[in-house]
Amino acid sequence: MRKKKNVSHYALSGLSLFTAFLFIIPIVWMLFVSLKPEGIGVSNVIGWFIPPYTTENYAHVLFDTPVIRWLWNSLIVALISTVLTLIVTSLAAFAISKMKFRYKTFIYVFFLAGLMVPGEATIIPLYQIVKDMDLLDTYTGLIIPGIASPLGVIILKSFFDGVPQELIESAKMDGCSLVRIYLNIVLPLAKPALAAIGIFTFIGSWNNFLWPFLAIMSEDLFTLPVGIPQFNSVYSVDYVLPMTVNAVASIPVIIAFLIFEKQIVRGISFTGIK
Repeated sequence: MRKKKNVSHYALSGLSLFTAFLFIIPIVWMLFVSLKPEGIGVSNVIGWFIPPYTTENYAHVLFDTPVIRWLWNSLIVALISTVLTLIVTSLAAFAISKMKFRYKTFIYVFFLAGLMVPGEATIIPLYQIVKDMDLLDTYTGLIIPGIASPLGVIILKSFFDGVPQELIESAKMDGCSLVRIYLNIVLPLAKPALAAIGIFTFIGSWNNFLWPFLAIMSEDLFTLPVGIPQFNSVYSVDYVLPMTVNAVASIPVIIAFLIFEKQIVRGISFTGIK
């Protein structure tokens, strides 16, 4: 029995290592290509992984192109979208979970129905609304449509339901207002859920292409997912500079993953359980 367990353990470990290897190959290839001299001719795959190497591509991308501006735009949009999403979803979830008002069940079902509607199906009316509000080609037009997160509301509502109602009633008897209960009792208990939603919102906003592509016309407001294809078509016709730009765009996300690895894994398991 133990021998069978060991075989299963080694097989699972081998499968995990193989899967990790498949995922890491594109990243390693991207880094090696970004270090090759621009315009170099490579006749086979091995040629990308052998010298010569240079860091001049990074200097050119960072100082002679708008990549830093696009990086800054992506960071601003992702951070503000994450903060606003956490505020809006937590307030909505708290109201649905802990407050009594008419049509509460209907509103919750309405949020659930929002999960069944693909984002692409709402892109045309959303574009028309933002256009009528004269928010196209602005940071506001980029950020506001992304803060509506039905999944965030549902996850937080499920978490808030687990907070004992007796604790809320005791706080009310001690004179706590709903605002203080929300800020001092419920939110501190919901840190794992907030961290999970925040991480996934940030990554989703950082990688979002479709909405920034439609809503932004000025190059100064491009985010990285929109700017990189422009860079590929305008500045270069080979692999080296586009891969350098992709490497620069990937570094912040890789660093964030290394820092928040435990929270990301915990968030995946948390959202899966809920």
